[in-house]
Amino acid sequence: MSIELYNSTSFKISNLIAKNYSTSFGFAMNLFNSELKDSIAAIYGYVRLADEIVDTFHDQDKKYLLDELRKDTFTALQNGISINPVLNSFQFTVNRYMIPHVYITEFLDSMEMDISYSYYDRSKYDKYIHGSAEVVGLMCLKIFCHNNNTLFESLEIPAKSLGSAFQKVNFLRDIKSDLSERGRIYIPGADNEKELNDENKIFLETEVENEFKAALSGIKKLPKNSMLGVYTAYMYYNILLKKIKKMNMDDLKSGRVRISNFTKFILLVKSAVKVRTLNAA
Repeated sequence: MSIELYNSTSFKISNLIAKNYSTSFGFAMNLFNSELKDSIAAIYGYVRLADEIVDTFHDQDKKYLLDELRKDTFTALQNGISINPVLNSFQFTVNRYMIPHVYITEFLDSMEMDISYSYYDRSKYDKYIHGSAEVVGLMCLKIFCHNNNTLFESLEIPAKSLGSAFQKVNFLRDIKSDLSERGRIYIPGADNEKELNDENKIFLETEVENEFKAALSGIKKLPKNSMLGVYTAYMYYNILLKKIKKMNMDDLKSGRVRISNFTKFILLVKSAVKVRTLNAA
């Protein structure tokens, strides 16, 4: 037996988490080559681990568990190994691609906010979005740019915009479950269910549309081995947003917006044609 077997098993576990928890994310992730797929899965697996602590471990001491995860994370990064396979694949990826530790701190700080807050004013909302979404986009960008700091710096703002847009679409899509299962509201300007209305829904949708526009310019500059996966995810969330825009707030409170597998397949075909055109340009 060797450490390589343990490391490869760790990445397989992270891939399994991505597949089991998000069919849409897994769909886009499969468009990367094996190295990128494993690295992005490592990021997703870690993010999901923290998310589960604050979102589903209701009978546990969430603050304690998140503090333990924070401590174990930085111990693993320092030691270059963890007996937790999800942390092991994550530390391997962070160290390999030299992902700044401040991104991890900011992400965990946002997760901790979910323990204390059930709704957010604008300033806290922007801080939460930065830590829960924008820095995750930057982690992924570090992987896509692999040591090309000039490219990374040129794509930093579009990557943050894309991460923010994805998160806000998730918030709109998941209004029902966030309310009923977690007692949370992720719509700025609304601090109770009665204040969830079409006006603040439209306001957030406009923000997302502007962020998608900013993100697209960056997607077009990504390396060829990552462009198709990211562009497909971008198109998927655009379709989600279009479906959400056709619904009113009461509709969103009563059900979750979904995209069929057939639509996802058509989306993949269209994305492949578009990316081929971009690469040829």
